[in-house]
Amino acid sequence: MFARLFAPTVEVSAHCDLPCGVYDPAQARIEAESIKALIAKVADNDDPDFRTRALVIKEQRSELVKHHLWVLWTDYFKPPHFEKYPQLHTLVNEATKLAGAGGTKGSLDAEVADQLLAKIDEIAEIFWETKKA
Repeated sequence: MFARLFAPTVEVSAHCDLPCGVYDPAQARIEAESIKALIAKVADNDDPDFRTRALVIKEQRSELVKHHLWVLWTDYFKPPHFEKYPQLHTLVNEATKLAGAGGTKGSLDAEVADQLLAKIDEIAEIFWETKKA
């Protein structure tokens, strides 16, 4: 009995506690839209406290974009999708990089946010095509 109480535990995490089968690129898009709005708000505000809070939130949203894209890439898309849409690996890679330190996470460039939104839209187009099949 004591052995079970003091046994080492393993921590795991997943998109869901049970694979729910609910996936949608809209989650990544909403976060990317938030990033773009925050970039505009920072540009229009001189309050250093506001700007600091906005930058922290923008970085968090960038991480969420990457998370949502990775969930699609690792949990939803399967080998037949990658065969039919060979550009999918590159699209996800480019989108996550646009959300990363060299992209919206580390930049206040609205054009980078627009590029991120465009990549998410390309991924979403493929996603919805796979749902029709």
